Amino acid sequence: MLSCLILAAIVIQVSLFPVFIRPSFKPDLLLIIMVFIALRGSFVVGATLAWFLGMLVDVCSGLYLGLNAVTFLISFFIIKSVSDRLYADSAILFVLTVTGVTLAGFTINLLLIIMFTTSPGITYSMFSDLFPRLLVNAFIASIVSAFPGFDCPLESS
Repeated sequence: MLSCLILAAIVIQVSLFPVFIRPSFKPDLLLIIMVFIALRGSFVVGATLAWFLGMLVDVCSGLYLGLNAVTFLISFFIIKSVSDRLYADSAILFVLTVTGVTLAGFTINLLLIIMFTTSPGITYSMFSDLFPRLLVNAFIASIVSAFPGFDCPLESS
């Protein structure tokens, strides 16, 4: 079930969203799936999927290979280290975590790009997309948390 959901999210994010939605308003479905897996999944499977989902975002975005993979993996490790102490089935926690990871991912990506490139205009374009991306990801996370079965445990198969 989870693999079908990931495949559908990849197809939607790569083929439908670029055609019909402006870039600053595209939700990051793979980030939302990674947060869900970090809150509910096992450590080994989740870390592997976080790296894989980040690499998929890198391959499809055309930016720097490994940038989002590192960001997803760092975010996964931080969420996983805290999620055992929290009520991970909470819809509010899910929406707040997606918002926080969107902001943290932006910060980590910005720091890595500033450290390793000399592109002067990329920081302005990243800052201009931050607020709409935060709102859209929080909105999509709230819709996902309203789906039936959101509070069911994640299957490990």
